[in-house]
Amino acid sequence: MPSKIVVGAQWGDEGKGKIIDILASRADLVVRAQGGNNAGHTVKSGDEVYKLHLIPSGILYEGTLCGIGCGVVIDPRGILEEIDGLQARGVSCKGLRIDPRAHLIMPWHILLDAMGERSLGKNKIGTTGRGIGPCYMDKAQRSGLRVYDLCTPELFRQKALAAGDQKNEIITRVYKQPPVDIDAVIEEYLRYGERLRPYVADVSVLTYEALQAGKEVLFEGAQGTLLDLDLGTYPYVTSSNPISGGVCTGVGIGPSMIGEVIGVAKAYTTRVGEGPFPTELTDALGDTIRNRGGEFGTTTGRPRRTGWFDAVIMRHAVRVNGLTSLALNKLDTLSGIGPLKICTAYRTPDGRTLRDFPPSLEELGGCEPVYEELPGFTGELSCCKSYEQLPAGCQEYVKRIEQLCGCRVSMAGVGPEREQNLER
Repeated sequence: MPSKIVVGAQWGDEGKGKIIDILASRADLVVRAQGGNNAGHTVKSGDEVYKLHLIPSGILYEGTLCGIGCGVVIDPRGILEEIDGLQARGVSCKGLRIDPRAHLIMPWHILLDAMGERSLGKNKIGTTGRGIGPCYMDKAQRSGLRVYDLCTPELFRQKALAAGDQKNEIITRVYKQPPVDIDAVIEEYLRYGERLRPYVADVSVLTYEALQAGKEVLFEGAQGTLLDLDLGTYPYVTSSNPISGGVCTGVGIGPSMIGEVIGVAKAYTTRVGEGPFPTELTDALGDTIRNRGGEFGTTTGRPRRTGWFDAVIMRHAVRVNGLTSLALNKLDTLSGIGPLKICTAYRTPDGRTLRDFPPSLEELGGCEPVYEELPGFTGELSCCKSYEQLPAGCQEYVKRIEQLCGCRVSMAGVGPEREQNLER
């Protein structure tokens, strides 16, 4: 099948936007399968920088269809602001399609998200506060509202009244806050529905037909493997499944329709939010990597935590995603920083050595990294036009990552521009 999945192989923020943009330029259809506007892809096109949150990166290419699958949760106001922002910059959104099964983020979801985080105190998850988790909770509880409902005014009114009344009970009784004006929300959202109706289509059927016709389909991942609800660092995770398997349920296709699975990683490790991070650098070197790498969130602007490359995490990502290759970004950030360290295993408090990523947060929290040291490399990598032009020390670093992770590096990133992605 001429299809590719691009997934984050670490804690998200790996630079998927650039890789997706390169592959989207060759695709006929680009589809997003999960998450919400808590994700962000930064795409640099010439002198223009686009920060996309819900709309797939293929929107920048005329004639490329873009689908938002049933596994995505949608803030109608957010996606309309994104559409308006793109159109104001001359980017047409006529190729956008939104699955009617996708769930809606409502104002009470955003309120409950913020209040729930505050109630956790020092044990907070570190969410973006955009209502993603509460929306997925309603989906699992079978009480959510969907895009189809929004485009059917009387049905939406009926369901929103019932859902809003239920949520106001929690807001007023549990959190002692003023209730949401449900009638005002309904009128506001019905206006959004009028604007979104032309974009609504069955993305599962659209994707199947494209694959049957032999067209190139790209599945665009959001967040990263270690943020997966089941296989990540639970509970410090997102509320969906950003691993490759989430594409099947989040779009509505079978696994036999998947061709390649490309994992995107940085040449070091970062994460945003709370939770254990074995290779974290909390010293001046960590600050240097953060500032040189521009490690601040696309959606929130939050500074990212930084650390050495973790091969334990990467082996986990290779296994659970079935990765066929890796795109390794930001090698240029490490130039002149030496020696470099790679975490090859974890050591537990009782002296055991773990080569596989532990399934529990408690076990991970007690682990210390076991490092292997490499000399590092120097030079201006951003000027390299092919992989062979990279310094020998850089190529050795990449080779060692391949050996430790059991996956070939097919792309090496040495800067933010499209031409600074060196394909092997």
